[in-house]
Amino acid sequence: MTETVPHRGLDSRGRIAREGSLARVPSAFRSVVVAARDRIPDVFGARLHSAYLYGSIPRGAARVGRSDLDLLVVLHEEPTDADRADGRALDETLDEEFPQIDGSGTLLVGHARVLSDLERHDLGWFLACLCTPLLGEDLAARLPRYRPDSLLARETNGDLALLLPRWRDRIASAGDSEEALRPLVRFMSRRLVRTAFTLVMPRWNGWTSDLHEMAEAFGAYYPQRAEQLRAAAALGYEPSGDRAVLASYVDDLGPWLAEEYARVHGVKADRPEEP
Repeated sequence: MTETVPHRGLDSRGRIAREGSLARVPSAFRSVVVAARDRIPDVFGARLHSAYLYGSIPRGAARVGRSDLDLLVVLHEEPTDADRADGRALDETLDEEFPQIDGSGTLLVGHARVLSDLERHDLGWFLACLCTPLLGEDLAARLPRYRPDSLLARETNGDLALLLPRWRDRIASAGDSEEALRPLVRFMSRRLVRTAFTLVMPRWNGWTSDLHEMAEAFGAYYPQRAEQLRAAAALGYEPSGDRAVLASYVDDLGPWLAEEYARVHGVKADRPEEP
């Protein structure tokens, strides 16, 4: 029996429904998805376990010339430097060949890590709920069904305090040009809006990936910060290269949000250092 998906991204049992599908890929992006599906096995060969799409393209919300292609590639073993170089080369080729995308990004992970207890409510949830199967075995079948609870909130975004010093370093080392600052504004805006949303997700009792809807959900519980989040959501879609915006993120909104998040949900479990 097919489960119905009511409002707020939950299935009939109150669990987060998988949000994308290949059927929702807009026609303008189908050739890109086909190319990625065809080339990934050639790039990774026997190392490949499975591959997935995520982001606006499988949700049917992609905009021509504005949206990027987001890929998750699961390897049988942990990715090596050579694997990461292969992923970057694939991204560059797809970005150059298909003008309808504004960049391509391939996230590489190992099979065991996806299924580990440590990643059960972070990377595992991400694959099971936000990723659309493209190639190979769908690991979602080996993961639990997730509810929008405090444990999920803590393990997905409970590490903002650790990220802020790195963000300050990135801002300090970036140039002052629009080209240098726009990607930082886009990335940090999106991360802050998503973190603000998961702060209130258990009370809101649902899931969405729409930044504007996330900001509105947050604003219902924190009206004193609502306008900041609405502005950040807008910049997540249409970023400007404004250093003052970045300063406000790391000096005001970010520290407040990290402190409130730890108070409400606690701090994310420690992870090994990324290579």
